Amino acid sequence: MTPPADQLPSIGAADINAAVPEEVRSTFDYMPATLAGYVAGIGVLTALFWQRVPTLHMVTWLLLFAAVLSYRGFIFFRYRHSTIERIEDWLHWRVLSNIGSLCSGALWGLAAWLFYENGGDIQQTGLIILIYTFCVAAVPVLSTQPKIYLGFAVLSFLPLVSRIALERNIYSYQLAGLLLLIVTLTTVLARTYRQTLQRVIQLKLQADRLLVQLRHEKEAADAARRQAEVANRAKTQFFTAASHDLRQPLHAMGLFAEALRQKSHNEEVSQLVNSINSSVDALEGLFSELLDITRIDTGGVEVKPTHFAVADILRKLRLHFEPNAFEKGLALRFRGMHHLVFADPLLVERILRNLLSNAIRYTDDGTVLVSARRRGQHILLQVWDTGQGIPLEEQQHIFEEFYQLANNRSSSVEQRKGLGLGLAIVKRLAGLMNAPLTLRSEPGRGTVFSLHVPRGEHSAVQPPNSHRKGPLGITLEGRLIVVVEDEPAVRGGLEALLKGWGATLASFDSVAAASQWATSSGPAQTKPDLLIVDYRLENGQTGVQAIKVLRSRFGSELPAIVVTGSTMTGHEKEALDHNFHLLIKPVVPNKLRAMIAFKLSMKTA
Repeated sequence: MTPPADQLPSIGAADINAAVPEEVRSTFDYMPATLAGYVAGIGVLTALFWQRVPTLHMVTWLLLFAAVLSYRGFIFFRYRHSTIERIEDWLHWRVLSNIGSLCSGALWGLAAWLFYENGGDIQQTGLIILIYTFCVAAVPVLSTQPKIYLGFAVLSFLPLVSRIALERNIYSYQLAGLLLLIVTLTTVLARTYRQTLQRVIQLKLQADRLLVQLRHEKEAADAARRQAEVANRAKTQFFTAASHDLRQPLHAMGLFAEALRQKSHNEEVSQLVNSINSSVDALEGLFSELLDITRIDTGGVEVKPTHFAVADILRKLRLHFEPNAFEKGLALRFRGMHHLVFADPLLVERILRNLLSNAIRYTDDGTVLVSARRRGQHILLQVWDTGQGIPLEEQQHIFEEFYQLANNRSSSVEQRKGLGLGLAIVKRLAGLMNAPLTLRSEPGRGTVFSLHVPRGEHSAVQPPNSHRKGPLGITLEGRLIVVVEDEPAVRGGLEALLKGWGATLASFDSVAAASQWATSSGPAQTKPDLLIVDYRLENGQTGVQAIKVLRSRFGSELPAIVVTGSTMTGHEKEALDHNFHLLIKPVVPNKLRAMIAFKLSMKTA
């Protein structure tokens, strides 16, 4: 709906100048239809008066109109092929168009003066209707220029009215007066149309200004988005660097602590080592949460759904969390282990692991239950606890990053530790799998988290991996292990730990040093049993290069383990391409021992 004129801002000089191009465009847009109408009108008028008007008058009038139409066609052609930038140019084209319009009006008036007295009733009526039709047709073209429209109406209609009045009878006076009234009303109509058109043009100008403003705001938003992307990449790069550089000392600390345990059988030393390892594990958990959030937000987590048994995951969770639950006096129960699901097993395990960790942390007495239940074509995986519960007003916030319950003043240190990222990770992982995650909780009675995943099929479940891993206590006596690590503390910790396990070592800080050792003794050089290399080495080199160099000397079947502090760069494809196994720092000594046993057992299998 068009607003009333009093609600529109007044039109200033800038708006008038901005409206001129619109008016000129509108005039020239109408011109083809106007010229076609003129040609039709000339044809009708010629047919009506051809044998009633002197030939000289008719031919002269036709030649004059042909000249005017040619002029108007010419300026229309020039306008369509011109480039107009300045307001002066628009005004120039408007003047040229107005000249053609006034000349056309004058020729319609000339026709009325010359032809009217020579026609009968039909011809005179046709002439009046034709001229009035062109006066009305000029309203949308010339109404924005009141003086030009008035000039067109006077030039075309006044000769007709005057010629009718010259007959000097009652009928002619009445007809002339009626025509003047009609022309006056048409002029009022043109004025009303002009006001409406000005409103439309003004609204269009306002819309254009808003469009320009919107374009500028969009450009600003795009610039802000680009800055956010740069900041996000910087954050990713920071966490990548933090993953490697901060895990290095943690990794070395764990290795030295385990080496210390082997050299001392003192109970107090063992307890100190256990405390050190607990601290390392806690710090590693904090790094892992930060890195998980970053990997998810940057698209670094790929969902790989497969059919698997829920029991495969619940057995791992039982082994990992039963000691924690027993220590707190909680009953830890698992139900529905026979069910099969179709999802990404690693992501499902991570979700349940975080939920179960929270359940045990915030439950001081009672039971924690992990269950799988069938619900139609889905399996409902749930983690129940009888803990303190979550207040209703906080339930909508617990999946936010760095959010921790506010009612924890009396909570234990165990409950207050962490960054508040566990449930944020759970929510994101569930979203990646398109698996609905719901929460029910009642303060003082407990909480249940539910994850809906599709059912799996027995025929599609992959058989368990049957690789023979060998016992964890396998001796390293007589085994030659090559270590390539450029961080002195980590290399020292590895050397102390591996020597404590009985291994013989060849330890180097660069690819060049390892290559020189491999080629220095010629064919008599002892073939290593295993390579343990860091991924990132000095001078931009990587552990993969070290593996290639040593395998080129000792054979492509030489087993290798790559240890890295970065979880952000997706080394899995390289591990497949170059046949090595990957360990993420900080590496727990037991995990390293298990991996070494696995690699050596594969070599002898």
